[in-house]
Amino acid sequence: MFVEMKVRGLALDPLSNMPIIILRDEEDKRSLPIWVGIFEANAIALEMEKIATPRPMTHDLMKNILESLDAHVVKIVVNDLKENTFFAVIHLRVGESEITVDSRPSDAIALALRVAAPIFVEEEVVRKAKSVEVTKETEGLKTDDPERLREWLENIKPEDFGKFNKM
Repeated sequence: MFVEMKVRGLALDPLSNMPIIILRDEEDKRSLPIWVGIFEANAIALEMEKIATPRPMTHDLMKNILESLDAHVVKIVVNDLKENTFFAVIHLRVGESEITVDSRPSDAIALALRVAAPIFVEEEVVRKAKSVEVTKETEGLKTDDPERLREWLENIKPEDFGKFNKM
């Protein structure tokens, strides 16, 4: 069974300083935090804030390739959680066929946002993750504060990327 969720924002983990994607269900009863790398958080933030880049970024390229091939993203599904690592699949419609492609959740979500595809999470994944509410103290970066998000994007320094090489 699946739960449809939306990206409700980005936060910074105050302990690790790692970005977190916050997914929430339609009723705002459950949320799912997914820790991601800085590049992936940046790609998601750019799309959420509709900030145009001079050249296509990786996820824009993926969208352009799919459109050129007349393939459509039907949905993405965060389908597993093993050893603190989330897994996802992208469901594509190509002609009359539907195929699935293994993906990191952050990449699947970044693509889903660009093509307006629904985001689903397996009920079991929500249970395993023990849904966490993000409190005011841990919300370092919220998308309902566009000025703060823009400031974060503008102030990322190259040395910040070294922290996330293990992703």
